[in-house]
Amino acid sequence: MLNIVIFGPPGSGKGTQSKMIAEKYNLLHLSTGDVLRNEIENNTEFGIIVKSYINSGELVPDDLILKHLYYKATEYEDTKGIIFDGFPRTTNQAEILDKMLEKRSDPIKLVIRIEVDEDEIIRRMIGRGEDSNRGDDKENIIHKRIKVYKEQTYPLIDYYKEQGKLVCVDGMYAADKVFKAICRILETCSDNIGEEEIS
Repeated sequence: MLNIVIFGPPGSGKGTQSKMIAEKYNLLHLSTGDVLRNEIENNTEFGIIVKSYINSGELVPDDLILKHLYYKATEYEDTKGIIFDGFPRTTNQAEILDKMLEKRSDPIKLVIRIEVDEDEIIRRMIGRGEDSNRGDDKENIIHKRIKVYKEQTYPLIDYYKEQGKLVCVDGMYAADKVFKAICRILETCSDNIGEEEIS
């Protein structure tokens, strides 16, 4: 199986790229945010538990989220692999995910980091907020999200670099050009995976 992690700062386009990759390569697209929202909206047993944490202002425990994602993944036996969109967000989550995938003998094969300058992130997200009226795309909230990303997610760079799975992609280009760069990586990843920068 081709299991992939894709991460980057908010507004880097990882959601868009994940959907395109999943469609082209017949991968299961697992976005934690989408999964949690669907469970809450459908009032499932898991959704009720998640909502109770959120309503009390607490973070949903890592092991609870990962167990649910793991069981969600097992529902799709015909998939050629999984793309984890924006997840894991911390090294603790990455370690738990690695252990769960080891049980299936299907480890993460490739980690794609999309790099975008902070000024460009802010420009994109403000524009997105104006178009969609998303409450989390206000400038003060954007700065907070970038700060959290740097504090919590940056350590993943070293974590996956040590495993020899990290590939960095320049996300400053148009989505179609970034996608072509990612496709080049995926088409050669079975031969050689290591840290490199693609633009």
